Amino acid sequence: MANILLAYHSVYGYTRKICEAMQSELKGRGHQVDVAPLVGGSVDPARHDVIVIGASIRNGKHNPAVPEFISAHLAPLQSKPSAFFSVNLVARKPGKNTPETNPYVRKFLARTRWKPRLVGVFAGNLDYPRYGTLDRNVIRLIMWLTGGPTDPQARVEFTDWEDVRRYAQKIAALATNN
Repeated sequence: MANILLAYHSVYGYTRKICEAMQSELKGRGHQVDVAPLVGGSVDPARHDVIVIGASIRNGKHNPAVPEFISAHLAPLQSKPSAFFSVNLVARKPGKNTPETNPYVRKFLARTRWKPRLVGVFAGNLDYPRYGTLDRNVIRLIMWLTGGPTDPQARVEFTDWEDVRRYAQKIAALATNN
């Protein structure tokens, strides 16, 4: 079985939670799976058979550490089966919930030399009580403009966990078809 890396960048820990759900699915299929942060960890993609990068959106973009990590590890990312997924609230909307229609995924992939074999996008969660005042107010404004929840006490998980499981199965297929 394959040695799979699920590397992530997350502001509030939700992308890590998605990686951990994938890890469970992949381990259940017999794979060795490491979940590690892109920043502050000791991630070595070259040691893995399959490399997956997950990143969340904050203030309309992925953290600069994500493209920096990709640039630093482009050789193993290009030579091995690899995948990318984005976690963002825009993906809660029909018509913006696929890699082809999600503006953040499209923009991100257009700006990188990396061409992952598998790309995904998942709707994230909204947790107003957890956010600081500035983030809470900015997100409430965005939600108001886009028809989302604006109650400052709202906690809404938009993630389709079955979709996460199916994505993990596609990662397993990358590993076995390598």
